[in-house]
Amino acid sequence: MERMRIGQDRHLVLDFLADEMERIWSSFDRARDKEPEVTSEMSELLAAKLPRHASEILIVLRESIDILDSSIAQSRPRFLAYIGSSGLEVGAIADFLTSSYDINHAIDSKASTLLEEQTAKWVSEFIGYGEAIGYFTSGGMVSNLTALATARSAALPNSRKAGNYEKVAIYASSESHYSVSRAVEVLGIGTDALRLIPIDENHRMSVKELEKQIERDLVEGVIPIAIVATGGTTLTGAVDSIDKISEVARSEKIWLHVDGAYGVPAAATHRSNLFVGIDQADSITIDAHKWLFVPKSCSLLLVKNQAMLATTFSHHEAYMPHEEEKYNPVDLTLEYSRPLRALKLWVAFKTHGANAFKEAIEKNIELAELTYRIASERHNFRTLANPPQLSITPIQFVDPSHSDSSDFNERLCKKILDDGRFYLSTAKIDGQTWLRPCYTNFRTTKEDVLSLFDVIEELASSL
Repeated sequence: MERMRIGQDRHLVLDFLADEMERIWSSFDRARDKEPEVTSEMSELLAAKLPRHASEILIVLRESIDILDSSIAQSRPRFLAYIGSSGLEVGAIADFLTSSYDINHAIDSKASTLLEEQTAKWVSEFIGYGEAIGYFTSGGMVSNLTALATARSAALPNSRKAGNYEKVAIYASSESHYSVSRAVEVLGIGTDALRLIPIDENHRMSVKELEKQIERDLVEGVIPIAIVATGGTTLTGAVDSIDKISEVARSEKIWLHVDGAYGVPAAATHRSNLFVGIDQADSITIDAHKWLFVPKSCSLLLVKNQAMLATTFSHHEAYMPHEEEKYNPVDLTLEYSRPLRALKLWVAFKTHGANAFKEAIEKNIELAELTYRIASERHNFRTLANPPQLSITPIQFVDPSHSDSSDFNERLCKKILDDGRFYLSTAKIDGQTWLRPCYTNFRTTKEDVLSLFDVIEELASSL
């Protein structure tokens, strides 16, 4: 249908976008001076009824960019909340190409299927996982869900038909990501079966407590399905002792999954010692849209045993092609309609080289260490007992006139958000509220860290 094409305006549109993207990408190198504002005109635009008639494409694009400029963008260097992203430029260009071709990875899509396989192997090599296969998903939630569904199939071979026909258990740190408990809920296993193992003084899963819990469950006839080791918690960046946990998993023949959505890329850096034993895991989750800097969504599940994925997800729909010698991707993944998410990471590795990613991750770790040093040296700040393992450094502002430090830092964080120069979040750690700067953006600099302390002290003085 001709009216559904851009037509003669294509070059105008591409020229417009080229100019705008230069401005947008340049703006990401700078911090905002205040919180983005939704004007009354924009509120009116976003409350309008369904448009029945055509509008000029350049006008629509201008409106789209205005909306995005008035949104909170994680690509900015002073977005230090949660675990942000960087919106890597070449990744955005790859997304444009991917959406234009609109390839569906439900079936073998020839070259793009090979590209996905190659990119997964590159990531596996980058982190030291060894021989593995991998599939890209929408995020860590889906990757973790896929891994735990596969672990259940390994432990309960008839579970696809009979469901959870035995009492089972899954083990994870008490500071594991909520996506683990959500996966347990979605799988129908139930959170009563999720054993949240206490942490040690370094905020890592206690291996001794893990062994005790497994022993108790075995005595009671409970079947262990999986152990989830966290490769970088969202609260403190702690990395569970993967090597010791892998020994337990091997000894008891339990599936070992590493939720490394955030932290596992650091296995390629000088912090590789934290990830010893990762090659023993049965599966690993990595969100490339976190610490590999590409735009969302780009998560990856790596596994050692492709056949177990097929056991968990394969089917024989009459309208889908099936080949004897090769699985369709849809037989190995949770999703049917699955876009080519790997291209943005493939392009990024090819354009910048793996060493550039390693250096950018190490720079983020250095910023976390700098944050820890500054906070340790200033009388009005408090840190955790141990230096950061990765790129998260919880800190507290200490005001002697306020006895409730949690309440004070909660209000301080809200004031920081209202101020708009930084975007920060809090974390509940050991029963207290902490400010939690997290460095996962290649654009963030030492000057940003120094400015963060200046802004915190300035705003704290007015509370």
